[in-house]
Amino acid sequence: MSAPAVGANQIEQHRTYLLRYASLQLRDAGAAEDAVQDTLMAAIEGAARFSGKSSVKTWLTGILKHKIIDHVRRQSREQPLLSEDSEGSESDIVDALFLEDGHWRQPPSNWGDPDKVLENKAFMAIFEACAKGMPEKTARAFMMREVMECDTDEICKALNVTTTNCWVLLHRARLSLRECLEMKWFGKK
Repeated sequence: MSAPAVGANQIEQHRTYLLRYASLQLRDAGAAEDAVQDTLMAAIEGAARFSGKSSVKTWLTGILKHKIIDHVRRQSREQPLLSEDSEGSESDIVDALFLEDGHWRQPPSNWGDPDKVLENKAFMAIFEACAKGMPEKTARAFMMREVMECDTDEICKALNVTTTNCWVLLHRARLSLRECLEMKWFGKK
């Protein structure tokens, strides 16, 4: 049995989804458009290799993930290192969330059923705004781990960070999202 044929129209119909996905990952409309364009071109050129074991959308998302990771790797090689002052101020903000014994100053509120919240389009808009408010490298580490499902080694290689630094970025991302969602969605503060 041969694989189903995939045409350019089938591939192109997923552009909007792919652009939203790439924009959330890259936080740059131009870079997102470039990644999606590269994805669509690679898919059209490789349409004969589509095996049909997944949906076209899943196949395209897989291609896009690789394009995004390539972009992040290129960009991380070109970025200057952050000054120690910027790192210290972020650390002070994180430290302010906890008591000296390591417990939360203010425990998280009940967020209800996570699956139902994720289905809510208004929540997703707030989530995206919160993600965009994080420092770029922190947001990238989080999106690569939680959305793109990359492992630690892939994230470290793409962002040019150590394993320990990756864990710190992920921890800070989760804290930042918690704080933002508490304020903007769950209305605790």
